[in-house]
Amino acid sequence: MELHTLITETTDPRERGTLLGTRFGARVRRVAELYREHFALLGMPADQVRSLATRSHEALRAWAPHLAEESDACADAAGAERWTVAAVGARTEILAGCPQPGKGECSTAVFAPAGAAPQTLQTWDWHDLLVPDALLHELTPSEGRTVKLFTEFGAPGKIGVNSAGLGVHLNILFHASDSASGGVPVHAVARRILDEADTLDQAVEIASTARVSASTSLTVVTASSAASLELSPAGLAVVPAAEDGWLLHTNHFLDPGLAAADTGPADSMTTERLAHLREVRAAMPDLSPAERARAFCGDGGADAVVCMRPDENKPRHEQWGTLLTVGLDVTRCAIDYLAGAPHEAPAAGLARF
Repeated sequence: MELHTLITETTDPRERGTLLGTRFGARVRRVAELYREHFALLGMPADQVRSLATRSHEALRAWAPHLAEESDACADAAGAERWTVAAVGARTEILAGCPQPGKGECSTAVFAPAGAAPQTLQTWDWHDLLVPDALLHELTPSEGRTVKLFTEFGAPGKIGVNSAGLGVHLNILFHASDSASGGVPVHAVARRILDEADTLDQAVEIASTARVSASTSLTVVTASSAASLELSPAGLAVVPAAEDGWLLHTNHFLDPGLAAADTGPADSMTTERLAHLREVRAAMPDLSPAERARAFCGDGGADAVVCMRPDENKPRHEQWGTLLTVGLDVTRCAIDYLAGAPHEAPAAGLARF
Protein backbone atom coordinates (compact mmCIF):
# COMPACT_ATOMS: atom_id res chain seq x y z
CA MET A 1 0.00 0.00 0.00
CA GLU A 2 1.40 3.35 -1.06
CA LEU A 3 0.38 6.32 1.07
CA HIS A 4 -0.21 9.71 -0.51
CA THR A 5 -0.65 13.05 1.25
CA LEU A 6 -2.96 15.96 0.53
CA ILE A 7 -3.40 19.27 2.35
CA THR A 8 -6.54 21.26 1.55
CA GLU A 9 -7.25 24.59 3.20
CA THR A 10 -10.69 25.36 1.76
CA THR A 11 -13.72 25.08 4.02
CA ASP A 12 -15.99 24.47 1.02
CA PRO A 13 -16.79 20.75 0.69
CA ARG A 14 -17.36 20.86 -3.06
CA GLU A 15 -14.05 22.64 -3.65
CA ARG A 16 -12.32 20.13 -1.35
CA GLY A 17 -13.79 17.20 -3.25
CA THR A 18 -12.81 18.75 -6.56
CA LEU A 19 -9.21 19.15 -5.40
CA LEU A 20 -9.13 15.53 -4.25
CA GLY A 21 -10.65 14.16 -7.47
CA THR A 22 -8.47 16.31 -9.70
CA ARG A 23 -5.20 15.32 -8.08
CA PHE A 24 -5.96 11.64 -7.50
CA GLY A 25 -8.54 10.89 -10.17
CA ALA A 26 -6.88 7.73 -11.48
CA ARG A 27 -6.57 6.31 -7.97
CA VAL A 28 -10.16 7.20 -7.08
CA ARG A 29 -11.39 5.38 -10.19
CA ARG A 30 -9.12 2.39 -9.61
CA VAL A 31 -10.18 1.84 -6.00
CA ALA A 32 -13.84 2.12 -6.99
CA GLU A 33 -13.29 -0.51 -9.70
CA LEU A 34 -11.48 -2.86 -7.30
CA TYR A 35 -14.33 -2.65 -4.80
CA ARG A 36 -16.94 -3.39 -7.45
CA GLU A 37 -14.97 -6.51 -8.41
CA HIS A 38 -14.69 -7.46 -4.74
CA PHE A 39 -18.40 -7.11 -4.09
CA ALA A 40 -19.11 -9.31 -7.11
CA LEU A 41 -16.81 -12.02 -5.73
CA LEU A 42 -18.74 -11.82 -2.45
CA GLY A 43 -21.99 -12.52 -4.29
CA MET A 44 -23.49 -9.05 -4.84
CA PRO A 45 -24.34 -8.13 -8.46
CA ALA A 46 -23.46 -4.67 -9.75
CA ASP A 47 -27.06 -3.47 -9.89
CA GLN A 48 -27.57 -4.34 -6.23
CA VAL A 49 -24.31 -2.61 -5.31
CA ARG A 50 -25.47 0.50 -7.15
CA SER A 51 -28.86 0.43 -5.44
CA LEU A 52 -27.41 -0.03 -1.96
CA ALA A 53 -24.71 2.61 -2.52
CA THR A 54 -27.36 5.05 -3.73
CA ARG A 55 -29.58 4.46 -0.69
CA SER A 56 -26.65 4.88 1.65
CA HIS A 57 -25.54 8.04 -0.15
CA GLU A 58 -29.02 9.51 0.16
CA ALA A 59 -28.99 8.68 3.88
CA LEU A 60 -25.67 10.51 4.07
CA ARG A 61 -27.08 13.48 2.16
CA ALA A 62 -29.94 13.78 4.67
CA TRP A 63 -27.60 13.45 7.68
CA ALA A 64 -24.47 15.32 6.54
CA PRO A 65 -25.12 17.01 3.17
CA HIS A 66 -21.65 18.55 3.04
CA LEU A 67 -20.03 15.08 3.03
CA ALA A 68 -22.31 13.94 0.21
CA GLU A 69 -21.35 17.08 -1.74
CA GLU A 70 -17.65 16.40 -1.17
CA SER A 71 -18.04 12.83 -2.47
CA ASP A 72 -19.99 13.93 -5.55
CA ALA A 73 -17.47 16.66 -6.38
CA CYS A 74 -14.61 14.17 -6.00
CA ALA A 75 -16.34 11.75 -8.40
CA ASP A 76 -17.08 14.51 -10.92
CA ALA A 77 -13.48 15.74 -10.92
CA ALA A 78 -12.15 12.19 -11.16
CA GLY A 79 -14.36 11.36 -14.12
CA ALA A 80 -16.20 8.62 -12.23
CA GLU A 81 -19.90 7.96 -11.84
CA ARG A 82 -20.98 9.35 -8.49
CA TRP A 83 -22.43 6.08 -7.22
CA THR A 84 -19.13 4.25 -7.76
CA VAL A 85 -17.32 6.60 -5.39
CA ALA A 86 -20.25 6.54 -2.97
CA ALA A 87 -19.94 2.74 -2.96
CA VAL A 88 -16.41 3.01 -1.55
CA GLY A 89 -17.63 5.42 1.10
CA ALA A 90 -20.39 2.94 1.94
CA ARG A 91 -18.29 -0.19 1.58
CA THR A 92 -19.06 -1.36 5.14
CA GLU A 93 -22.78 -0.96 4.45
CA ILE A 94 -22.47 -2.92 1.20
CA LEU A 95 -20.45 -5.65 2.89
CA ALA A 96 -23.27 -5.97 5.44
CA GLY A 97 -25.59 -6.88 2.58
CA CYS A 98 -23.27 -9.34 0.82
CA PRO A 99 -24.14 -13.05 0.97
CA GLN A 100 -20.48 -13.70 1.88
CA PRO A 101 -19.45 -10.60 3.86
CA GLY A 102 -16.02 -11.82 4.94
CA LYS A 103 -14.43 -10.68 8.18
CA GLY A 104 -12.48 -7.82 9.66
CA GLU A 105 -9.39 -7.96 11.80
CA CYS A 106 -8.27 -4.73 13.51
CA SER A 107 -6.82 -4.27 17.00
CA THR A 108 -6.88 -1.02 19.01
CA ALA A 109 -5.18 -0.16 22.30
CA VAL A 110 -5.69 3.16 24.11
CA PHE A 111 -4.09 4.18 27.39
CA ALA A 112 -5.72 7.33 28.76
CA PRO A 113 -4.71 7.70 32.41
CA ALA A 114 -6.05 10.62 34.41
CA GLY A 115 -3.83 13.66 34.18
CA ALA A 116 -1.61 12.37 31.37
CA ALA A 117 -1.64 12.53 27.59
CA PRO A 118 -3.35 9.54 25.94
CA GLN A 119 -1.25 6.98 24.09
CA THR A 120 -2.87 4.99 21.28
CA LEU A 121 -2.02 2.36 18.68
CA GLN A 122 -4.06 0.45 16.14
CA THR A 123 -3.48 -2.06 13.39
CA TRP A 124 -5.63 -1.78 10.27
CA ASP A 125 -6.03 -5.16 8.60
CA TRP A 126 -7.63 -5.42 5.18
CA HIS A 127 -7.26 -6.86 1.68
CA ASP A 128 -4.14 -5.46 0.05
CA LEU A 129 -5.61 -5.86 -3.43
CA LEU A 130 -8.30 -3.28 -2.54
CA VAL A 131 -5.91 -0.57 -1.37
CA PRO A 132 -2.88 -0.29 -3.64
CA ASP A 133 -3.03 3.38 -2.62
CA ALA A 134 -4.43 5.24 0.39
CA LEU A 135 -4.57 8.81 1.61
CA LEU A 136 -3.34 10.95 4.49
CA HIS A 137 -5.46 14.11 4.29
CA GLU A 138 -5.10 17.33 6.27
CA LEU A 139 -8.24 19.40 5.84
CA THR A 140 -10.03 22.46 7.23
CA PRO A 141 -13.70 21.63 7.91
CA SER A 142 -14.32 25.08 9.37
CA GLU A 143 -12.34 28.22 10.07
CA GLY A 144 -9.69 27.65 12.74
CA ARG A 145 -10.11 23.86 12.81
CA THR A 146 -7.77 21.22 11.40
CA VAL A 147 -8.44 17.52 10.83
CA LYS A 148 -5.80 14.96 9.90
CA LEU A 149 -6.98 11.54 8.82
CA PHE A 150 -6.07 8.28 7.13
CA THR A 151 -8.59 6.91 4.67
CA GLU A 152 -9.16 5.05 1.42
CA PHE A 153 -9.69 6.96 -1.81
CA GLY A 154 -13.44 7.55 -2.01
CA ALA A 155 -14.15 7.13 1.71
CA PRO A 156 -14.83 10.29 3.77
CA GLY A 157 -12.75 9.18 6.75
CA LYS A 158 -11.53 6.37 8.93
CA ILE A 159 -8.84 7.02 11.56
CA GLY A 160 -7.78 10.52 12.54
CA VAL A 161 -7.34 13.43 14.91
CA ASN A 162 -8.44 17.05 15.10
CA SER A 163 -6.99 20.29 16.44
CA ALA A 164 -9.52 20.32 19.30
CA GLY A 165 -7.59 17.40 20.81
CA LEU A 166 -9.91 14.55 19.80
CA GLY A 167 -8.99 11.36 17.94
CA VAL A 168 -10.91 8.43 16.44
CA HIS A 169 -9.91 4.80 15.90
CA LEU A 170 -12.16 2.39 13.97
CA ASN A 171 -12.87 -1.37 14.26
CA ILE A 172 -15.51 -3.17 12.21
CA LEU A 173 -18.20 -5.13 14.11
CA PHE A 174 -20.97 -7.53 13.10
CA HIS A 175 -24.51 -7.65 14.49
CA ALA A 176 -27.71 -9.53 13.73
CA SER A 177 -29.42 -6.21 12.96
CA ASP A 178 -27.00 -5.37 10.12
CA SER A 179 -28.79 -5.23 6.79
CA ALA A 180 -28.75 -4.07 3.18
CA SER A 181 -31.11 -1.16 3.92
CA GLY A 182 -28.44 1.45 3.18
CA GLY A 183 -27.92 3.59 6.26
CA VAL A 184 -25.50 6.42 6.98
CA PRO A 185 -21.97 5.18 6.22
CA VAL A 186 -20.03 4.49 9.42
CA HIS A 187 -16.93 6.03 7.83
CA ALA A 188 -18.91 9.25 7.50
CA VAL A 189 -19.82 9.09 11.19
CA ALA A 190 -16.10 8.92 12.02
CA ARG A 191 -15.42 11.87 9.73
CA ARG A 192 -18.22 14.05 11.10
CA ILE A 193 -17.02 13.44 14.65
CA LEU A 194 -13.56 14.63 13.63
CA ASP A 195 -15.00 17.61 11.79
CA GLU A 196 -17.31 18.79 14.58
CA ALA A 197 -16.65 17.26 18.00
CA ASP A 198 -14.45 18.78 20.69
CA THR A 199 -15.45 16.39 23.48
CA LEU A 200 -16.49 12.80 24.00
CA ASP A 201 -20.04 13.89 24.83
CA GLN A 202 -20.28 15.76 21.53
CA ALA A 203 -18.98 12.69 19.67
CA VAL A 204 -21.65 10.53 21.32
CA GLU A 205 -24.34 13.06 20.37
CA ILE A 206 -23.24 13.07 16.71
CA ALA A 207 -23.09 9.27 16.53
CA SER A 208 -26.49 8.93 18.18
CA THR A 209 -28.18 10.87 15.37
CA ALA A 210 -26.95 8.59 12.58
CA ARG A 211 -29.28 5.84 11.32
CA VAL A 212 -26.76 3.14 10.44
CA SER A 213 -27.25 -0.19 8.68
CA ALA A 214 -23.87 -1.71 9.57
CA SER A 215 -21.93 -2.03 12.81
CA THR A 216 -18.62 -0.49 13.85
CA SER A 217 -16.73 0.62 16.94
CA LEU A 218 -15.44 4.18 16.95
CA THR A 219 -12.96 4.60 19.79
CA VAL A 220 -12.92 8.29 20.67
CA VAL A 221 -9.99 9.70 22.62
CA THR A 222 -9.48 13.14 24.18
CA ALA A 223 -7.01 14.51 26.70
CA SER A 224 -9.49 13.80 29.51
CA SER A 225 -11.53 10.78 28.38
CA ALA A 226 -11.79 7.75 26.12
CA ALA A 227 -14.64 5.45 25.13
CA SER A 228 -15.61 3.08 22.34
CA LEU A 229 -18.87 4.02 20.65
CA GLU A 230 -20.32 0.72 19.47
CA LEU A 231 -22.69 1.52 16.61
CA SER A 232 -25.28 -0.91 15.28
CA PRO A 233 -28.74 -0.66 13.72
CA ALA A 234 -30.03 -1.98 17.05
CA GLY A 235 -28.62 0.98 18.94
CA LEU A 236 -25.54 2.76 20.23
CA ALA A 237 -23.56 1.67 23.28
CA VAL A 238 -20.77 3.64 24.97
CA VAL A 239 -17.98 1.52 26.47
CA PRO A 240 -15.73 3.72 28.64
CA ALA A 241 -12.08 3.16 29.45
CA ALA A 242 -11.43 1.15 32.60
CA GLU A 243 -10.48 2.88 35.84
CA ASP A 244 -6.81 2.20 35.10
CA GLY A 245 -7.11 4.16 31.84
CA TRP A 246 -6.99 1.22 29.43
CA LEU A 247 -9.44 0.74 26.57
CA LEU A 248 -8.88 -2.23 24.25
CA HIS A 249 -11.02 -3.19 21.27
CA THR A 250 -10.89 -5.76 18.49
CA ASN A 251 -13.84 -6.97 16.39
CA HIS A 252 -16.56 -8.09 18.77
CA PHE A 253 -19.02 -6.12 20.87
CA LEU A 254 -18.01 -5.37 24.45
CA ASP A 255 -21.38 -4.00 25.51
CA PRO A 256 -23.31 -6.97 27.00
CA GLY A 257 -26.61 -6.02 25.42
CA LEU A 258 -25.27 -5.71 21.89
CA ALA A 259 -22.91 -8.66 22.36
CA ALA A 260 -25.90 -10.95 22.74
CA ALA A 261 -26.55 -10.56 18.99
CA ASP A 262 -22.93 -10.45 17.81
CA THR A 263 -22.56 -12.28 14.49
CA GLY A 264 -18.82 -12.04 13.94
CA PRO A 265 -17.32 -14.76 11.71
CA ALA A 266 -16.65 -18.05 13.48
CA ASP A 267 -13.03 -18.13 12.27
CA SER A 268 -12.23 -14.61 13.51
CA MET A 269 -9.31 -14.24 15.92
CA THR A 270 -10.96 -11.31 17.68
CA THR A 271 -11.07 -12.85 21.18
CA GLU A 272 -7.48 -14.08 20.90
CA ARG A 273 -6.30 -10.63 19.83
CA LEU A 274 -8.12 -8.96 22.71
CA ALA A 275 -6.53 -11.42 25.14
CA HIS A 276 -3.14 -10.65 23.60
CA LEU A 277 -3.61 -6.91 24.11
CA ARG A 278 -4.48 -7.51 27.74
CA GLU A 279 -1.27 -9.47 28.16
CA VAL A 280 1.05 -6.89 26.57
CA ARG A 281 -0.53 -3.62 27.71
CA ALA A 282 1.64 -3.23 30.82
CA ALA A 283 4.72 -2.88 28.62
CA MET A 284 3.24 -0.24 26.28
CA PRO A 285 2.98 3.06 28.22
CA ASP A 286 5.51 5.90 27.97
CA LEU A 287 7.31 4.60 24.89
CA SER A 288 8.07 6.16 21.54
CA PRO A 289 5.55 5.23 18.83
CA ALA A 290 7.95 2.70 17.30
CA GLU A 291 8.71 1.06 20.64
CA ARG A 292 5.03 1.05 21.52
CA ALA A 293 4.42 -0.86 18.29
CA ARG A 294 7.09 -3.38 19.26
CA ALA A 295 5.48 -3.82 22.68
CA PHE A 296 2.11 -4.21 20.94
CA CYS A 297 3.48 -7.43 19.42
CA GLY A 298 4.93 -8.75 22.68
CA ASP A 299 7.38 -11.63 22.60
CA GLY A 300 5.69 -13.04 19.52
CA GLY A 301 7.12 -10.34 17.26
CA ALA A 302 6.13 -11.00 13.66
CA ASP A 303 4.23 -14.09 14.76
CA ALA A 304 2.01 -12.18 17.20
CA VAL A 305 -1.70 -12.69 16.66
CA VAL A 306 -2.11 -8.96 15.99
CA CYS A 307 0.18 -9.16 12.95
CA MET A 308 -2.00 -10.48 10.16
CA ARG A 309 -0.39 -12.25 7.20
CA PRO A 310 -2.21 -13.17 4.00
CA ASP A 311 -2.89 -16.89 3.62
CA GLU A 312 -1.55 -17.50 0.12
CA ASN A 313 -3.44 -20.78 -0.07
CA LYS A 314 -6.72 -18.86 -0.24
CA PRO A 315 -8.13 -16.82 -3.15
CA ARG A 316 -6.81 -13.27 -3.15
CA HIS A 317 -10.13 -11.75 -2.13
CA GLU A 318 -10.00 -13.90 1.03
CA GLN A 319 -6.44 -12.91 1.95
CA TRP A 320 -5.97 -10.47 4.83
CA GLY A 321 -2.91 -8.61 6.04
CA THR A 322 -1.90 -5.82 8.39
CA LEU A 323 -1.61 -2.86 6.04
CA LEU A 324 -1.18 -0.04 8.55
CA THR A 325 0.09 0.56 12.07
CA VAL A 326 -1.13 3.91 13.39
CA GLY A 327 -1.10 5.95 16.59
CA LEU A 328 -2.75 9.27 17.39
CA ASP A 329 -1.20 12.20 19.23
CA VAL A 330 -4.26 14.20 20.27
CA THR A 331 -2.23 16.87 22.06
CA ARG A 332 -0.30 17.79 18.89
CA CYS A 333 -2.90 16.91 16.25
CA ALA A 334 -0.60 14.34 14.66
CA ILE A 335 -0.75 10.83 13.23
CA ASP A 336 2.17 8.41 13.61
CA TYR A 337 2.02 5.72 10.96
CA LEU A 338 3.72 2.88 9.16
CA ALA A 339 2.41 1.19 6.02
CA GLY A 340 3.02 -2.24 7.49
CA ALA A 341 2.68 -4.40 10.59
CA PRO A 342 3.79 -3.30 14.07
CA HIS A 343 6.69 -5.76 14.25
CA GLU A 344 8.33 -3.79 11.42
CA ALA A 345 8.27 -0.53 13.40
CA PRO A 346 11.55 -0.85 15.38
CA ALA A 347 13.51 -1.10 12.12
CA ALA A 348 11.36 1.03 9.82
CA GLY A 349 10.14 3.59 12.35
CA LEU A 350 6.83 5.43 12.27
CA ALA A 351 6.50 8.60 10.21
CA ARG A 352 4.53 11.58 11.51
CA PHE A 353 1.79 13.41 9.63
